[in-house]
Amino acid sequence: MRRLVLTILLLCLSGSPAPALPAPMSKEELLSKSDLVALVWIKSVTCVSVTKAERTGENLPSWRASAELMEVIKGEEMKGDTIDITFHAIPKGPLGSWSVSYYPGELVWTHLVGQDGEYTTTWWNGRGTLVSKAVIDKLPTTPGQTVEIPQATR
Repeated sequence: MRRLVLTILLLCLSGSPAPALPAPMSKEELLSKSDLVALVWIKSVTCVSVTKAERTGENLPSWRASAELMEVIKGEEMKGDTIDITFHAIPKGPLGSWSVSYYPGELVWTHLVGQDGEYTTTWWNGRGTLVSKAVIDKLPTTPGQTVEIPQATR
C-alpha cells in the first residue's frame, strides 16, 4: 500500500499522466460483448511461449488453459465441452501486474470471446466469481510445460 501511495505521489509531482487500468466493463456490457459466458473447470495450463517485454526486459509467458464447461449462460458451446482459453502476462507497471490468469483445479465464472473452442477473456474484469479454489497456484514458465490437476480430482 505504501508503495502505491508513493508511486501515485511521484507521478503527481512529475507532471506526467498517471498510468491506469482501462475502465472495467459493466456486467451488461460484458454479457453483450462476450461470445461465451460460462462456469469453467480448469483442467490444465500449458506455457505456449515466452517473449521479452521491450520496455522492461522481463519474460512474459503466454498460456493455454484447457477448461471443461460446467454451465453455459451464453454461447454455442455445450455443457461438458472442453475449450481452450489463451492468456498472457502483461509487463508490471507502477500499479503492479493485472493479467487475467486461470489456474488448474479452479472453478470460475468467466466471460470469453472467440469461437470453435478457442477463447480469450473478454476484458480484464471478465473473469468473474471464483466458485472453487485452484489446486495448483503456480503457472508453468517454460514453453511446452504443462501443469494439470491430479488424476484423482478429474
